[in-house]
Amino acid sequence: MIANRRSLLRAVPWLAGSAIPGNRLWRALAETTPLPSPIRLVDGAASAGLSFVLRNDARGRKYQVETLPGGLGVIDFDGDGWPDLFCTNGASLPSLTKSAPEYWNRLYRNNRDGTFSDVTAKAGLQGEGYSMGVAVGDYNNDGHEDLFVAGVHANYLYRNNGNGMFSDVTRKAGLAGPGSLGRPAWSVGACWIDYDNDGLLDLFISNYCDWEAGSDPICGGMTEQTRAYCHPDRYRAEPMQLYHNNGDGTFTEITRKQGLPDLLGKGMGLAVADFADDGRPGIFVANDNARNLLLRDLGKGFEETGVDAGVAYNGDGRNISGMGADFGDIDGDGRPDIVMTGLKNETYEVFLNQGKGTFDDGSVRTGLLNLSRRWNGWGCGLVDLDNDGWLDLFIAGGGLDTEDAQSNRVFRNLGGHFEDVTGEVGSTFNQAALHRGVVFADFDRDGRLDAAVTALNAPIELWWNRTSRENPPRHWLQLRLTGRRSNRSGVGAEVRCRAGGRLQVRTVSGSVGYASTSDLTVHFGMAEATRAAVEIRWPSGHTQSLGEVAADQRLNVEEPEN
Repeated sequence: MIANRRSLLRAVPWLAGSAIPGNRLWRALAETTPLPSPIRLVDGAASAGLSFVLRNDARGRKYQVETLPGGLGVIDFDGDGWPDLFCTNGASLPSLTKSAPEYWNRLYRNNRDGTFSDVTAKAGLQGEGYSMGVAVGDYNNDGHEDLFVAGVHANYLYRNNGNGMFSDVTRKAGLAGPGSLGRPAWSVGACWIDYDNDGLLDLFISNYCDWEAGSDPICGGMTEQTRAYCHPDRYRAEPMQLYHNNGDGTFTEITRKQGLPDLLGKGMGLAVADFADDGRPGIFVANDNARNLLLRDLGKGFEETGVDAGVAYNGDGRNISGMGADFGDIDGDGRPDIVMTGLKNETYEVFLNQGKGTFDDGSVRTGLLNLSRRWNGWGCGLVDLDNDGWLDLFIAGGGLDTEDAQSNRVFRNLGGHFEDVTGEVGSTFNQAALHRGVVFADFDRDGRLDAAVTALNAPIELWWNRTSRENPPRHWLQLRLTGRRSNRSGVGAEVRCRAGGRLQVRTVSGSVGYASTSDLTVHFGMAEATRAAVEIRWPSGHTQSLGEVAADQRLNVEEPEN
């Protein structure tokens, strides 16, 4: 049924606006002409002092791990209110060791003047092993953001000491070793989530496949020139893992208690949101050529609901090379939708939230089906780049190998329908590379969201947002939450912003795109509105009203004690 419907909409596009009940957005598009607000992005990584190069040690041997590194994390490690940047890096192969400084993970401090300083050595974050992804959150509620780094056969937890330095507490925290898997896991991503709302951040880990150095099957040809990376189907999938925060600095794996060993998937991107509007955030897992997973907390722990919710497969009922994922309200109905990237000829996927934890295929209705057919996508993010109140889509573009290098892409959201504006965002934006992770933050605190992107064996990119704030005016509002009864990072809190006759809803979660964590600061574009009514629903269950606040400011909001 789904496949037939999607085929019909593809063949007769105008049916998407008239034959689907309740689609008010397409009617609105037909009645109004969007005001021009061209998005402008300028690459400033080199001038900002960001010298990071993502190294995967690819030398023609086609180790599968070479294709997947590149996660980033936005972290305010020094607590000055300015977003800093952490970059994961690869290692020597097949030893999986950081044998030289070129393989170090890197921490860059924001100097608050448009530049960054490399403080990796001082912070003690050079790292170990072949790193993949990163999760940022204050797991011990001491007021300092910590780092969890996922990697090949080893993960690491770094506690922020609050003095500019970090301590490796992996073993002490009970996170060393494979846990219930019984063998070293290849972890790609992770996210912090307070699944039981006890005020402590728990840890969910996205594992990929069973891999050993030197054991890759030979694909493509026997000579070095003809060898190719193998299809993921040639590798055995791994289960996901869930660790409960005990509140004393340690974690206990509860994967089996939650029934997660059956959740096999080649897990890649993770996204977190209260998609069912029941006060309990859930997790979407984009899987590489396996059915996607949707974990919903029904009050007794997580249950996997992907098939019933309509997000396990694409609109044609097939698996795709799921890479990155994000939650965000694409169509303006106040409910978080899902976007997922894939490789070229697969198209990206959009799942529109229908309420009560169910979704409908929206790739045709949003225009993304045809717009994405030619492009590879890895990291991604639904972010309001032009501050018009609608979430645009940024894609980190690039395929598996050098011949598949592509530029990043930007799709502007015009009232629930995307338009590819990549060619208009800047003269230097169309640079091809094997892009991987992307994170978003207002790095220069000018009210416009910027993007940092990694690429295999290429310098990091920092895209300063220089979109016009006038003609017409484009206002904004940012909120940084601090939990008291809830977890201190505010992860899982829902923020509702009413401005200009529209409601925008965000769930606090940095987990976005591919193996990365964006800024936990909540950002709202407000278009021409100068005031907004803001309400926060905290994970503790408390609802806090801020009343009406002025636009163009950043608010630090603490959860009431009582």
